[in-house]
Amino acid sequence: MATVRNLKIKTSTCKRILKELHSYEKEVEREAAKTVDMKEKGADPYDLKQQENVLAESRMMVPDCRKRLEGALEDLKGTLVELEETDEKQGPEFEEARNIIADVEKLFESSEV
Repeated sequence: MATVRNLKIKTSTCKRILKELHSYEKEVEREAAKTVDMKEKGADPYDLKQQENVLAESRMMVPDCRKRLEGALEDLKGTLVELEETDEKQGPEFEEARNIIADVEKLFESSEV
């Protein structure tokens, strides 16, 4: 049985994972720039290898985060549909949930192109 409380929780989960995804994407950009800079400056091969490992780990987190976001989005959609079927459709929680769903779907559409 879905409740407004569950909707709030699932909305917050989507928000948090979306924030994490953006954070990891920024980290990948930052670490890639650092790696390029180290290569240009002729850094020690060991240090360069360590930096490449850091970059690889950051890159691995992006698909993992996207997968978790997809799952959280499906949970949120299911809860929203379930609540709408019980004629509970109004309130700030519902608007916030719809906005998050729209934001996440827009993100997925723009990254698939």
